[in-house]
Amino acid sequence: MLWVTIVLALREIQRNVMRSFLTILGIVIGVASVITMVTLGGGATVQVTRQIASLGSNLLMINTGKRMGPGQSSTAPPFRLKDVEAIARDVRSIVAVAPVSSRPVVAIVGNENWSTTVTGTDNEFLSVRNWSLQAGRPFSDSELRAGSAVCLLGATVRTKLFGALEPLGNRVRLGKISFLVIGLLEAKGQSGMGTDQDDIVLLPVRTFQRRLAGNQDVSLIQVAVQDGQSTEQVQRDIERLLRERRHVSPGEDDNFTVMDMKELAKMLTGTTQVLTSLLGAVAAVSLLVGGIGIMNIMLVSVTERTREIGTRLAIGALEREVLMQFLVEAVVLSSAGGLLGILLGLGACLGLKDLLKVPFVFNPGIVVLAFLFSAAVGVLFGYFPARKAACLDPIEALRHE
Repeated sequence: MLWVTIVLALREIQRNVMRSFLTILGIVIGVASVITMVTLGGGATVQVTRQIASLGSNLLMINTGKRMGPGQSSTAPPFRLKDVEAIARDVRSIVAVAPVSSRPVVAIVGNENWSTTVTGTDNEFLSVRNWSLQAGRPFSDSELRAGSAVCLLGATVRTKLFGALEPLGNRVRLGKISFLVIGLLEAKGQSGMGTDQDDIVLLPVRTFQRRLAGNQDVSLIQVAVQDGQSTEQVQRDIERLLRERRHVSPGEDDNFTVMDMKELAKMLTGTTQVLTSLLGAVAAVSLLVGGIGIMNIMLVSVTERTREIGTRLAIGALEREVLMQFLVEAVVLSSAGGLLGILLGLGACLGLKDLLKVPFVFNPGIVVLAFLFSAAVGVLFGYFPARKAACLDPIEALRHE
């Protein structure tokens, strides 16, 4: 019986192909929108997670100043290299500790120039950030102690200044000082904040302090924690040590901030997930609009086929059979719209992933949910027209012109 009802529904749909397509267009757009938004949002979440991970695993960032809030000031004394040495010496479960001081500088090679970021640090920076060298060598101990005029180039700076030429052994002018290029960093791409990680030049920290900054300040300390160790415990140990070294009295707020990159990753992924859910919910509204379109067309269909319905009821068809016929027709329409919407949505994701530069993350759950929701829309909005058809008086229906 059900199969016969489905065949009758398909036959009726085929009689008015264009009208049927326009009827399900709202469902198609709704399902496609939901799948596109959720899939691209999932890809964005994965992309953010990868970019945060590219900064370094189990990474702690120590900044001067406290967390900003209403009426709070971020002014605080800078760190010193001895603070870095104390953390490396006194805090357990640490792989590497790197001082970081940065400033924008114009790099010049011949007739080429490029505004970039120069960072004073040491070789521990490469370990903290999981950064390897594409070519050349890291700083030697003597270069770090003496503050030699040597540098490591990021991929973007290398491309902008040297193009196809070989940078190793050549010199780059940073400000008024010429630096020898001794190493090239592997390309890392964009960070989770959208900045180009490869647009960087690394100098020995003492070179940066003496020749560029003119002070002994360290603005940031980066700490890599051993795998399997608690970053929370290391964070507490660092806070205890720095409070002592920076003479912070009991009960007084810290004049520094230790941030766990896991917290940042959790915050950013949580934000993208909320936005994805919001966009998916907005897109799902079009499914309701599509359902109203199906109900309208089904009501028109009931009116057009009043005599047919009356004939069926007069020759012995049961009300539930008429109800089932129109209900199945509505479900077939909405399900067909759901399938077309799934294909359109996945196709849109494949087309937009390269444009938006996010990975394609197939989510079978949202595909199944969107299809079931589209079918449910057919049941919900198809029931009233089907019920109206089933309740027609056969005599009055046969008189209908």
